[in-house]
Amino acid sequence: MYPGHWASIKPDTPAVIHAATGQTMTWAELNDASNQVAGLLRRLGLETGDHVSLLMENHLDYFPFAWGAIRAGLYLTCINRYLTSDEAAYIVTDSAAKAVLASGVTCDLAALKTLTPDTPHHLCVRGSADGWQDYATLLAREEAAPLAVEPMGDSMLYSSGSTGRPKGIKRPLSGKTIHEGIPGVDRANPYGINDQTIYLSPAPLYHAAPFGFCMRTLSLGGSVVMMEKFDAEAALAAIEQYRVTHSQWVPTMFVRFLKLDPEIRARYDLSSHQVAVHAAAPCPVEVKQQMMNWWGPILWEYYAGTERNGSTIIGPEDWLAHPGSVGRAASGIIHICDESGEEMPVGEAGLVYFEQPAKPFEYHNDAAKTASAAHPQHPNWTSLGDVGYLDADGYLFLTDRKAFMIIYGGVNIYPREIEDALILHDKVADVAVFGIPNEEFGEAVKAVVQPAPGVEPNKVLADELTTFARQHLAGYKVPRSIDFMVELPRLPTGKLYKKVLRDPYWVK
Repeated sequence: MYPGHWASIKPDTPAVIHAATGQTMTWAELNDASNQVAGLLRRLGLETGDHVSLLMENHLDYFPFAWGAIRAGLYLTCINRYLTSDEAAYIVTDSAAKAVLASGVTCDLAALKTLTPDTPHHLCVRGSADGWQDYATLLAREEAAPLAVEPMGDSMLYSSGSTGRPKGIKRPLSGKTIHEGIPGVDRANPYGINDQTIYLSPAPLYHAAPFGFCMRTLSLGGSVVMMEKFDAEAALAAIEQYRVTHSQWVPTMFVRFLKLDPEIRARYDLSSHQVAVHAAAPCPVEVKQQMMNWWGPILWEYYAGTERNGSTIIGPEDWLAHPGSVGRAASGIIHICDESGEEMPVGEAGLVYFEQPAKPFEYHNDAAKTASAAHPQHPNWTSLGDVGYLDADGYLFLTDRKAFMIIYGGVNIYPREIEDALILHDKVADVAVFGIPNEEFGEAVKAVVQPAPGVEPNKVLADELTTFARQHLAGYKVPRSIDFMVELPRLPTGKLYKKVLRDPYWVK
């Protein structure tokens, strides 16, 4: 379903609630506003299959724009609000967005406009800058009536690639109308989300999972309680205040919950809480067990990617019987293969592939990366680059990453982009970046630098490089620590032997 359906059934009940302020957006308001957005985008000249970008903090405005774009048959790209102007502009340009909605609270509007001269329409909220049109003023001029035809759009979110630049994950539009509902939400609903659900979203909406779960909940008639940002005690308070039934988390949040004072943990009534979903990063078995002991057997886990090439799922009872597993296949058929593509026996680790009836996605403007995700003999088998094994019962256990991607609190960080930034510093001769263990976030960004000849490796240099990195990268990508080495280990071919650098940091 979609907002128009639920507005006809329960127009005055909340569709979205701001957790901190209690401000609500009713189904009627969401339906009307999303109709206005769809009308505005059409009036600006956007047609089915065109692209729009959204760069905004967690705000109630997020939902009408997202639904309006989907109701107009557009591809919607939600951009990480913590990216620099350069990083955000690359995504706007690469996606060929014909309109971008940005918040002055979130980004440097002037810089983003300068860096995206080929984007026809720049719309802003909560801010102003030359060349930007005021979104609220434009929207107020639009009628709240739906488009005569409402083709189903889709999201095209970005995931970093081997070059360090993010790549859009694009799927063909379904050809359906919005009235037929978002494909798959009724079938792939093991969590029991329905029109009575109160779903707490504590994470940034630009991430695929929070955005997807919010849109799924709204499609099924449930209400979304949106937090501006995660805070452990505030999340517990929201569960009690709004009688939350469903929620989604990353393991870092569990760690922060468990570090709360026991008195605070016991202060809130969590009895309404029926399902807590987690994903995005490996969850230590002990952390998950402690959360089960506290919240009860309500934790569900899934493994999937923005690519939607396949997924697994595991409920609480199955996890207690198979601790550490991410579950059995929920979409697609799992194959574990070696580097040559041969399938591995049960219990032996290899690259995880999902088989689908047809190619499920492509990386926008990157045919080589699209091809590299496919099995060498079976183009409909695709991999996210994870390594794992299946047990005799078909439960998947993930063991490693094919590449040295860093997972920092559920956020994927790709070392190459950081290396490319640091190598520009005139005191750096060579650099390697990888993840090292971090109790709170799972992994932290570590840089190992080979100083330029004659440069003294010391804390002053480390601080200088950290400051330099902050000027060129989003904050969460900046190395948390920097070590120095006289010469980095490179093979004769020039390839960096990163495993030699990384492994000592992971020795327990």
